[in-house]
Amino acid sequence: MKRRTLAAFAAMALAACAASFPAIAQTQPKTLKVVAHADLKILDPTFTTAYISRNFGYMVYDTLFAQDSTGKPQPQMVEKYTTSKDGKQWSFTLRPGLKFSDGSAVTAADAVASLQRWAARDSLGRAMTAVGAEWKATDARTLALTLNEPFGMVLDALAKPSGFPPVILPERLARMPASAPLPEVLGSGPFIFKRDEWVPGNKTVFVRNPNYVPRSEPSNGLAGSKKSNFERVEWLYLPDANSAVSALKRGEVDFIEQLPPDYIAPLRTDSNIKIGSGGAYQAFLVMNQLHPPFDNPKVRQALLQGVSQERFMAGMGFPLDMRMAYCATYFICGSPNETSAGAEPYRKADVAKAKKMLADAGYKGEKVVLMVPSDVPYLNAEALMAAQTMKSIGLNVDAQTMDWASIGARRAKRDAGDAGGWNMYVTVAGEFDANSPIANAYLGAACGNTLPGWPCDKPLDELRTAWLKETVPAKRKELLDAFQARAYQAVPYINAGQYSAAYAARSSLKGLDKLWAGMPVFWALDK
Repeated sequence: MKRRTLAAFAAMALAACAASFPAIAQTQPKTLKVVAHADLKILDPTFTTAYISRNFGYMVYDTLFAQDSTGKPQPQMVEKYTTSKDGKQWSFTLRPGLKFSDGSAVTAADAVASLQRWAARDSLGRAMTAVGAEWKATDARTLALTLNEPFGMVLDALAKPSGFPPVILPERLARMPASAPLPEVLGSGPFIFKRDEWVPGNKTVFVRNPNYVPRSEPSNGLAGSKKSNFERVEWLYLPDANSAVSALKRGEVDFIEQLPPDYIAPLRTDSNIKIGSGGAYQAFLVMNQLHPPFDNPKVRQALLQGVSQERFMAGMGFPLDMRMAYCATYFICGSPNETSAGAEPYRKADVAKAKKMLADAGYKGEKVVLMVPSDVPYLNAEALMAAQTMKSIGLNVDAQTMDWASIGARRAKRDAGDAGGWNMYVTVAGEFDANSPIANAYLGAACGNTLPGWPCDKPLDELRTAWLKETVPAKRKELLDAFQARAYQAVPYINAGQYSAAYAARSSLKGLDKLWAGMPVFWALDK
């Protein structure tokens, strides 16, 4: 009797388990797994221009306006807006029912404080402040902007897609000092950051925000609805490219945000993988202009003379169809602002001439501390090319290898290279961060700025201001040319070449056509 009872119990237990399997499968959250281009360390997109922090910002926050796929600003958190005939008075009304992820209401006071924090750091924000921009909440859903003179890029500023995007924070967080990253994450965007599952150096997890209030329009660029098709998104940090590509081939991950150049050609032949363009990028050599030797513009000019864009692009490994041999403009070749003004002396790299220019500049053999990223292959190659170029013209290079997150933290230090700071690091910028005198933050040479490298050139800054204010197209073009010609004299950074980035995805992933110029709009994807 006892034996039959035990057998019956076992059978019932097995039946119960079997019956529960379908239910368990049904409760598994729909998950998108992404190999992120870098490790996430800084959770505040208003503190750093690092793209990984910018991408994080778009996952958890929203903005008043956003650019659509044509680059046109569209209302996002804003329901309606008005402006006076003279362009000096603006009013913006928030959409009803907007909430932060904790369920609290988004108010105009939150937006005002957020924009004030943003304006203290961003080039467009500072430009608006320079013409007397004042923000004020007039009621719970309405905020007003008053200007001393018209500013033709108000909507462009509020829809600024990159660099420092003007994300909306709770007022209590936005009022915290901008000199340090925010300690808390609370947004009204499509996802919630799962801090309890965050493992720096390994994984970042987001879950769909139940309090997100989407727009009725479909997703379009960064505009429209951001209601996610996925309940959960995981960013995986896999610095070993072989591991990342193998995981994609096996279907363990769905998407590689930035595919290392060496893998582009092999994966193009794999029918299970789709390779797409992540937009136009420019490679940057960023120099610390507070300390020797790069505090001297003639030393910067000497290095510029020694840089071969063709060699940099080849050294970074991009296929011929994804790189340019030479691009003369600071503003992305192929963009409306392309110009060759001032570029002629530097069009052809000349090491012998660069050596003479360096000697004539009075270089005294000061050590150049170059931060070399170990975990981002194309940046590692760019840094090694920078080291090789600097050595070839006679600079004393001290290459120090570290991960990209450490570079992101160290580049904020104003110290000299031999005092724990740095003299150079390399980076890249997408077209939205390089295609105009105001979008290109590294050309922001206003003295006293907060940008790593701290370029300071009053004539360049004055030309940018004049370009911003000019409304006559022909005169604006003249000012654009004058601005770039001055940039080639001041050399706030060095353009090391232009290329097209690549992403890799499982062919079964839907919505890849909605990815926009390198901006990872993961909410638009599905599978």
